[in-house]
Amino acid sequence: MARDRFTPDFDPDCGDADLTAARHDIVIGRWQGLRELLRSTGPDWPLRGHRVRLLAQACAGSSAVESWLAAEPHSADALVLRAATETARAFNLAISAGRGVPIDRERIDGAVLACLRATEAYPADPTPWISLISVARLYPQGVRRRELARWWEELHQRDQYSMEGHIQVLHYYSSRWHGTHGLMYDFARDTAGLAPPGCALPVLVQYARVEEFRYALDAAHGHRSAVGLGQHWDHDGAVSDVRRTWQRWIQERPDTPVTPVELRDLNYLAHAACHAGTSDIAADLLRLLGRQYTRTPWSYTGDPAKEIIRWRGQLRV
Repeated sequence: MARDRFTPDFDPDCGDADLTAARHDIVIGRWQGLRELLRSTGPDWPLRGHRVRLLAQACAGSSAVESWLAAEPHSADALVLRAATETARAFNLAISAGRGVPIDRERIDGAVLACLRATEAYPADPTPWISLISVARLYPQGVRRRELARWWEELHQRDQYSMEGHIQVLHYYSSRWHGTHGLMYDFARDTAGLAPPGCALPVLVQYARVEEFRYALDAAHGHRSAVGLGQHWDHDGAVSDVRRTWQRWIQERPDTPVTPVELRDLNYLAHAACHAGTSDIAADLLRLLGRQYTRTPWSYTGDPAKEIIRWRGQLRV
């Protein structure tokens, strides 16, 4: 009997069924599902950060969070979600304006103020500090180093191993924003070296490699064939980085199903392993992922579905 044709599942909620239900509430104009979802999530900071980030993207084009705040103006959860939503709106505006075109500073300031209000409303929550570090990238000159360090320390005190927080700092330090390739890689490798066994943070090095590729892609105006990075993914250092992340994270990770929180990170490592030619690691990661995938980073090197299907075929997964 022929095998069923494989189709990757690009669920925008990463398999989080409760999040999907809450996002449906946004579509039909209700905010109560948002309240119940964040209330039930509680202080599970990685899961909370994952849910707030994706909810904010959905809320950015609606008035759901404003309706919630009109009904419950002192809700800490609503204020945290509003901060993330204002951050998402500011980024959407920046994307619409185009690379290098500054957006209204008042819009960025407004997002920062929303973040600071959220930190006061829910002092224990690291999520508003993540939003704050994220929106700082939109200032044309960034923010003062001392200010960024203070925000980072506040986040670090609340969630020392925040994956999303580290990703936002990595973006800030990248050449596309306010740093250099060297500064970005130093941050990623220093973080990886300090991460405990089984922690996902070593995959920051793979995020950095994608960032470097995107910078080159921007310089080539999106023409992948002109990027001029023939060995970007598979030189000795890139291969060693993949194996090191595999050893520090996956080999120490519990043998459990993939969670919504870690799905994106696993996709970054699987993508890197495929392009690095580490077929043994790549095959194991593709099996671990099953049908669950995120469009990024596969979309940076081709059509995501075709990329995944091609690699699965080559590796006989």
